[in-house]
Amino acid sequence: MGLFNFLKRAGKSLGLGADEAPTPEMLQKEVADLGLDAKGAEITVDGDKVTVSGGSLSAEEREKLILAVGNVEGVATVEAAEADTAVFHTVEKGDTLSAIAKKTLGNANRYPEIFEANRPMLSHPDKIYPGQVLRIPTDAGK
Repeated sequence: MGLFNFLKRAGKSLGLGADEAPTPEMLQKEVADLGLDAKGAEITVDGDKVTVSGGSLSAEEREKLILAVGNVEGVATVEAAEADTAVFHTVEKGDTLSAIAKKTLGNANRYPEIFEANRPMLSHPDKIYPGQVLRIPTDAGK
C-alpha cells in the first residue's frame, strides 16, 4: 500500500475551499474530464485523505489516477494499493521540467518523457506550478 502526500492548498480547484474535501463523485468526474479510465477503481474520501482501490489498472494508469485526484485542492494524501514503486516529484518554486529531468533522470533533455508521463494532467511543458506532484517514469528512455 502506497501513501502519497500532496499539498492540500495547491491543485486544481473544483469550486471548494482548500479546507473542504471534494466528494468521490467530484473526483470521479475530474478523472473522467481528464479522459482517464478508472477501470473499476473505487475512489473514497475520508476528510482530506483519498483512497484508490480495486480496478484493473496498469501501474501507469494507477499512478495517473493517483495524480489526477491528488492534484486537486483539498486533497492532502492519496492511499493506493499496488503503487509502492511509483516515483513522484513535487514541483518547487523555480522548477522546470528540464531541471526536474536533470535531477531525477540525469539528463535535462529527457523532459519530454516526464511531460508525456503526466499527460493529460499537463497540457504544456511550461505549465507546472509549485506544489504540483508529477509522475517520474521509471521505464523512460529504455
